[in-house]
Amino acid sequence: MASAKKRSYGESCRFAHALDLVGERWALLVVRELLLGPRRFTDLRNGLPNASTNILAERLRELEQGGVLRKRRLPPPAAASVYELTEWGRELEPVVTTLGAWGARSPFPPDTEAINASSIVLALRSLFDAETAAGVELEVELALDDEELHASVREGALEIGRGPLEDGGLRVAAAAGIFAAVLTGELPLEVALDSGELELNGSKRAFRSFLKLFPMPEPCSGQPASSSPSPEAVAGGSNFA
Repeated sequence: MASAKKRSYGESCRFAHALDLVGERWALLVVRELLLGPRRFTDLRNGLPNASTNILAERLRELEQGGVLRKRRLPPPAAASVYELTEWGRELEPVVTTLGAWGARSPFPPDTEAINASSIVLALRSLFDAETAAGVELEVELALDDEELHASVREGALEIGRGPLEDGGLRVAAAAGIFAAVLTGELPLEVALDSGELELNGSKRAFRSFLKLFPMPEPCSGQPASSSPSPEAVAGGSNFA
């Protein structure tokens, strides 16, 4: 069955054209999943469990046709097909992280707590405070759900990749949702450790220093930019803590 013709805003505006390329639902989340490197279709399905197989396949075709990603065959013994961002597609990384940082300030919290390792990577990149990281040198291995990641902080910069650290070091193991709760301060580190929901191999002090590099931004007020809160809102308090 032929897929429906891709919709377009029909404008020559560069912003509209960019949305034609990556504005469809799931498209930017596919980009998010590929920011750390090539992924098989099954990996993408695991990372985006709420996207149907047909929709995911359609988005991959559209992104490939738009030059955002490419599909290639790995040589033996892997002999598997993977998707990876093109050089131009990788230029979306600051767009995705900036959008994530903007979303973190929403006055309306998400209506779901579902999160995966790729979301954690995006959060770390979006929240990273280079000024706080000045003079800090840390290497942390993150085992989140079924993903093995590593993060290195050096000279005020953050690098994150797939796989364990080569030389060992601080290791943190937890479900992605638990790690996110500790990162945001919703779940105290001591509580997570005592319950066994988060396992830490290494210095607790060093891990606390790592967490401080990712301060949560203050949520916006939810008020129009040019207006002040109404007297009713001031008297009654905010519904969005």
